[in-house]
Amino acid sequence: MNLKNYFPRTKKVEPREANASKNFMPLIMPADKEKIGWVSPVYSKSRAIKLDPDTLAKNRLVAMIPNSPEIDFYKVLRTRILRRTVDQGGHSLMITSALPGEGKTVTAINLALTFAKEYEQTVLLVDGDLRMQRIHELMGYESDKGLLDYLIDDCPVSDLIVWPGIEKLSVISGGRTINESSESLTSPRMRELVADMKSRYPERYIFFDVPPVLAGADAMAFAPLVDWIIFVVHAGQTSMQDVNRALQVLPQEKILGLVLNRQTTQLKAYPYRYG
Repeated sequence: MNLKNYFPRTKKVEPREANASKNFMPLIMPADKEKIGWVSPVYSKSRAIKLDPDTLAKNRLVAMIPNSPEIDFYKVLRTRILRRTVDQGGHSLMITSALPGEGKTVTAINLALTFAKEYEQTVLLVDGDLRMQRIHELMGYESDKGLLDYLIDDCPVSDLIVWPGIEKLSVISGGRTINESSESLTSPRMRELVADMKSRYPERYIFFDVPPVLAGADAMAFAPLVDWIIFVVHAGQTSMQDVNRALQVLPQEKILGLVLNRQTTQLKAYPYRYG
């Protein structure tokens, strides 16, 4: 299967090239980014949409909210992930949790948004919850195509990808859902797609939002396809028993770390802002 034309190509953009071709969407390059080393996508095929800042704020997508106190925590998380992945390799990450409602999808979106601000990385955010596609809903746009439309209906991958108006970020979310999700996540067609996503662009990080570990077999089934696992824990709610049960069924060597979500004590302790 030839997937070579399905994903937006990337290139290092020189200032004079930013608007060189009328065939692509123009890239507005701020002065501080007009330098060698800034890796920027050229979206020739992706469907472009515009996000509503109020919707992002309502759904706690803080990485795009200026002066949000949570931004620094995602930057710290980004730095730790970059150090580990640069040292040991692997740019594909699965974000999961023990149980539903712990904030894994919000964490996945905020991580993707934060990584998209880096100079040397581009980002693909993939909704891997085949029973409940939520990324596009939280980001506030409509989408009638997702992974299952490719896996089952042979829809071209290029038709799945959305550019949400954020440079260096593309998203796959929406479309059909299915109950037999673990079988679809481990199908040969899915394995081939993930392998192509991982190998196509060396500078691209791929974040897969997958169902909670204790809610079914999906996370366990999908874990062998990714390089790393981020495990989200809801502060003050998730029991250590559930955390341990979930971690025991995941490949230990792939667990990059745990993210304590909705922890407010540190935010209250450090209420500073940068002007």
